[in-house]
Amino acid sequence: MQLSRREFSLAIGASILAAPTARAAAPAGSADAALTAFLDAAFEAEIALDPEQLTQLGRKEQQDRFTDPSDAAAAARLAWRRGSVAAMKKQFDRAQLGEDARVSYDMWALELERAEASTKWRDHGYIFDRNGPHTGLPNFLINQHRVDTPADMEAYVARVTALGPTLDIYLGRAQAAAAKGIRMPGFAYDQSIELIGRLTTGAPFGKGEDAALFADAKEKAAGLVTAGKIDTAAADAFTARIAQAMTSSLKPAYDRIAGWLAEDRVKAGTEPRGAGALPDGAAFYNAMLRLQTTTGMTADEIHDLGLSEVARIRAEMEALKAKIGYEGKLEDFFVFLRSDDRFYVANDDAGRAAYLKLAGDYLDGMRARLPEQFGRLPKADLIVKRVEAFREEPGGAAHYSSAALDGSRPGIYYVHLADTRATPIYEIEGTTYHEGLPGHHMQIALAQEMTGTPQFRNNYFYGAYGEGWALYVERLAKEMGFYTDPYSDFGRLGREIWRAIRLVVDTGIHAKGWSEEQAFAYYSANSPQPTAKIRSEIRRYFVMPGQATSYKVGMQRILALREKARAALGDRYDQKLFHEIVLGRGSVPLPVLEAQVDRWIASPAKA
Repeated sequence: MQLSRREFSLAIGASILAAPTARAAAPAGSADAALTAFLDAAFEAEIALDPEQLTQLGRKEQQDRFTDPSDAAAAARLAWRRGSVAAMKKQFDRAQLGEDARVSYDMWALELERAEASTKWRDHGYIFDRNGPHTGLPNFLINQHRVDTPADMEAYVARVTALGPTLDIYLGRAQAAAAKGIRMPGFAYDQSIELIGRLTTGAPFGKGEDAALFADAKEKAAGLVTAGKIDTAAADAFTARIAQAMTSSLKPAYDRIAGWLAEDRVKAGTEPRGAGALPDGAAFYNAMLRLQTTTGMTADEIHDLGLSEVARIRAEMEALKAKIGYEGKLEDFFVFLRSDDRFYVANDDAGRAAYLKLAGDYLDGMRARLPEQFGRLPKADLIVKRVEAFREEPGGAAHYSSAALDGSRPGIYYVHLADTRATPIYEIEGTTYHEGLPGHHMQIALAQEMTGTPQFRNNYFYGAYGEGWALYVERLAKEMGFYTDPYSDFGRLGREIWRAIRLVVDTGIHAKGWSEEQAFAYYSANSPQPTAKIRSEIRRYFVMPGQATSYKVGMQRILALREKARAALGDRYDQKLFHEIVLGRGSVPLPVLEAQVDRWIASPAKA
């Protein structure tokens, strides 16, 4: 989801659960319908400024170009949003709108506030970290750009041709930020130089196996031949044009980026520093916390929550360790879990295939039990896939890529398997529920499939809500009777304490000046995860200030709302309905989610 870094609901009732495909918002008055039409037109205007999002949505308009990454384009998009919100406020009286329409109104206005903050701190984002455009755009072409016709292949050629100039714009922005003293940690320079080397090795740049993007181009052209839409000569012509674009435009752009990274690397220093060391760094980090958590929690409040949760989960770990029969200290048990061969598949292709099969088996087991907890299930398909070699990292976090709206592309649960010793078996089960079902795939697919709300609400994603939900369902699976293997259950606790550790470490790095080694020492003392994964995670926190805090903050809010509903409703509490309340109107800021649940508690008979 890296390519879309930009990132309250009427309660739905038993009738919805009985007939999910017929779900719609409550009957709207003319003002509500007019607002929906206004917002749908606004969303169309928004995505018309973003060709990459159009492609992600499965649409083929502007398929021959990338989203303009220039500062001028960002300023134009912000000016457009200001105008859109001003027009909405002029045309619609919020007091005359129905309840759900007011939610849409407030969310659209809120997005302007978020856009203002994001644009203000635009220069502080590390452009060429490991998930930057140098890896993200090739990944986008490989996994998002669909080729069904010769015209689609022409658009693919145009995009490959545009890669070099587009990357040059990003390079100019990175250089301008560096001139202001905004530099990513030194290790991120090293990572990106190494990743660029992977992307520019092999054909058409030289001898050896095809580079990942060139191999993809050949595969897409060959697919058209197989479909009878072009002949072999036309396919060869397409791949020749791709090779020319890659060698004459893309490779020089990569060389310029790698050269600048190598030259600027020394200025980054040897010890990574957090956001607090950047110009206006404290204000920047506070803004990122607000954007990521959608709350007003301060860095100190988040840090203290993390410390409290780490202590609570450690106590649960101690109890489970005793149940397993391990007599040593908890820290020694962590070392045992990191080092014993029984907890890892073989570090070869057979082992990787076994890992993916285990993930698939867990998905199948959960899929069969979903109706116990949910009245609606997603229509979109889901697959498990190894991360492409050119962007794979030992210990990299698994992640999810959403399905296309038209069903042409399934949701993808990605796993890093470069080093299987960094991906223990005892974590597979929890990871699968988080990324797949009933986690990210279920939440995002159900949002995409919503009816009766403005389209932007089908597609926006708030990290604290989405990541909080995915972490919540890891615990929900335990409540459902999963994690029958005690080591897998310990892995669940390990994954939860990992998110609690994030609250401590992220705020430690960016608000309290922690070094990488301080962060590593705290993390490794409280987690059974392999050291390669711990190191990868800490470096992720350094380059994405605040993002890692969203998971546990969101989970805690969802759990608190569930307990609030149970206490208030007593025998009338229905967990299927609670889950529909949480999922029923798409991704929302946490205060909006709380308002949704409060309305349900107040009038459960109307839900």
